[in-house]
Amino acid sequence: MPIIQLPDEVVAQIAAGEVVERPASVVKELIENSLDAGAKNIHVEYAGGGRQRIRVSDDGQGIPVTEVQLALVRHATSKLRSAQDLQHILTLGFRGEALASIAAVSHLTLSTRQRDEDVGTEVRVEGGALVRNKPIGAPAGTVITVENLFFNTPARLKFLKSENTEKRQISGIVMNYAMAYPQVRFVMVQDGREIFRSPGSGQLGDVVVKVMGLDIFREMLEVAGETRIQESGHSIRVQGFVSQPTLNRKDRTRIILFVNGRAVQDSGLTYAVTQAYHMLIEKGRHPYAVMMVSMPPDYVDVNVHPTKAEVR
Repeated sequence: MPIIQLPDEVVAQIAAGEVVERPASVVKELIENSLDAGAKNIHVEYAGGGRQRIRVSDDGQGIPVTEVQLALVRHATSKLRSAQDLQHILTLGFRGEALASIAAVSHLTLSTRQRDEDVGTEVRVEGGALVRNKPIGAPAGTVITVENLFFNTPARLKFLKSENTEKRQISGIVMNYAMAYPQVRFVMVQDGREIFRSPGSGQLGDVVVKVMGLDIFREMLEVAGETRIQESGHSIRVQGFVSQPTLNRKDRTRIILFVNGRAVQDSGLTYAVTQAYHMLIEKGRHPYAVMMVSMPPDYVDVNVHPTKAEVR
């Protein structure tokens, strides 16, 4: 078989597969964009486990009318200028892949307006192809609606889990970011019914109550610590809530970890948490924990995984 150069639409679908694994991946990327835009209120709505429709609305800074189409182009970003910037990245997104990847495998509508603009802009992209770009009346902020996810990649659609599993994945993403950013008010609507609302009070404990319930929260202890790095003078801070030894479970799903505001899966951090309990709870049981780790950005590499779920 001769070597050929793949068409652009095939390249886009392949690349999208690394970033957009399931509906929850879409929700994660859109929430991160909203947070990077300085949103104080984020509304997440989805239907059919996210396959039918996902809509994320925010009151962030919006996208300038001259840059709306560019925002949907792969590797177009306002958050990175050079490779050196990766060492100091403070935003959740930075590669400029998310919107383009989502648009390549869905019908995506983006509506946005900056506060100093009189008129908003709406663009619609279907399978990566622009079908509409028009001025509209819109509130300040951004609304992104994703419909018919994976309509042009049936193999990916086939391997999605059940609708209930996808719902749980989306709920977990929203609740995790609500805990990571307690100063932001999150609202989650599932199939037309509101199922979660965070207070936006700025207090982590208030959100943990909403996520885990008051009875569990009453059995948790607040922890905080700081280590100063002599060479640089910077500090690594840890804060959060951990359960008393009497409150435990059979799996690690309630050990929730954040590094610099990013939800991560890190075996080393998880091991450190569980080891603190190894003489206190029965073997095979695990604690509840919500831990926030803050450190200088050049001490952590967030560019080691396509979905940025792992760090080093």
